[in-house]
Amino acid sequence: MTTTQEALLPGTRRALLHRIAVAQAEGRAPSLVAAVVRDGQAVWHGARSSVDGHAPDETVQYRIGSITKTFTAVLVMRLRDEGLLDLGDPLEKHLPGTGAGEATIAELLAHTAGLAAESPAPWWERTPGSLRPELSDVLGEQPLLHPVGRRHHYSNPGYTVLGALVEELRGAPWEEVLRYEILEPLGLHRTSAQPEPPHAGGWAVHPWADAMLPEPLEDLGRMAPAGQLWSTTGDLARFAAFLARGDDRVLSAESVREMRTPAAPAEAADVVDGVTYGLGMQIQRRDGRLLVGHSGSLPGFLANLTISVEDDVAAVVLANCTSGPWLGAVGADLVRIVAEAEPRIPEPWKPLREVDPAVLELVGQWYWGTHAFGLRATVDGLVSLAPLSGGGRRARFRPNGDGTWTGLEGYYAGELLRPVRRPDGSVSHLDLGSFVFTRQPYDPEAPVPGGVDPEGWRGIG
Repeated sequence: MTTTQEALLPGTRRALLHRIAVAQAEGRAPSLVAAVVRDGQAVWHGARSSVDGHAPDETVQYRIGSITKTFTAVLVMRLRDEGLLDLGDPLEKHLPGTGAGEATIAELLAHTAGLAAESPAPWWERTPGSLRPELSDVLGEQPLLHPVGRRHHYSNPGYTVLGALVEELRGAPWEEVLRYEILEPLGLHRTSAQPEPPHAGGWAVHPWADAMLPEPLEDLGRMAPAGQLWSTTGDLARFAAFLARGDDRVLSAESVREMRTPAAPAEAADVVDGVTYGLGMQIQRRDGRLLVGHSGSLPGFLANLTISVEDDVAAVVLANCTSGPWLGAVGADLVRIVAEAEPRIPEPWKPLREVDPAVLELVGQWYWGTHAFGLRATVDGLVSLAPLSGGGRRARFRPNGDGTWTGLEGYYAGELLRPVRRPDGSVSHLDLGSFVFTRQPYDPEAPVPGGVDPEGWRGIG
């Protein structure tokens, strides 16, 4: 008997249901809905509710809070990819007069712009956005609390500023740009700035009694790009697949990969906890796997989107309570359950379509001093360099078309790998950012910096 890639095994489905059932019961959430994505498709939906026979499905909207920030970040990255801005541009270049203009676009995306975490009182999440009609009302008289670029300090006003930047460069409201550039192309028809039936109501659950209180549902106004959106597990499952793979109608795979790359300096506690931040995406290491995504909360609602790109598994979890279950842990557990119970089946090995003799001449074993490395040609047209044993620097390199290669990651990101040839055309050695890699350890025939002792290798005696 065979099982299709799309279907989860009964035991896996039961484990997923058990996890969300425990979260809803112990977290005392009025309702909790979840979805799991594998291979770019939603393969499981689950729900638990305090109302008998009324469990919500994947079409019921919940407020998703700060997951909205990831949508706003995608809009900014689109502007970058179109050449309308550079991530290194200071804000002042495109949106003058904010009082935070020295911060760059990248620093705003990564929450390293030094801005305050919240807007001036009253608390923006429980009051009408009409109280803050201008950016100055959101940023306050002293927008900067920290030196620009020095530390990660999560900032809701920072994403309000990014939303205003989108509006300035597009000449249209943030909500309109969002719908035209992301929601419609990705088919996210149940994601909206205002709630659309059917949607869950937001509740506060008494911490010491099994009693509930309805939370107000405010229009956040200027703060909308930081947390306004409503969505469903069905829509967020599709959005998770996009964040893992990209979609050229919205943003390329390379650009979403850039969003998933750490961009914020980590403090000591962050290093211990294994968390950092990219460009509009949270990044953490949990249970031995790298997870990316975003969490969200507003009074009455909790939300989480978690992706393991390596496992090609994602989870979405939504609840309608102000506090209760820790959805970050629930999302990570849903990913783990699927990844461990049904490990990803790798694509079949396939040989290269074409073999370049010049590349074959480079592959094989190389030595940096006495450290042994292997250089391999991969099916995607790149070469990869890695130690033959133990840890150490490793990277992939893309061809430049002139016989040289440029590093794509890690220590060698942006560094040039250059084969150096002898007068007869054969390869003498590799020059990698001034490091000399030779076919033999300290090859006397290669220009090893500092030279090689003419007596060569010897023993103790």
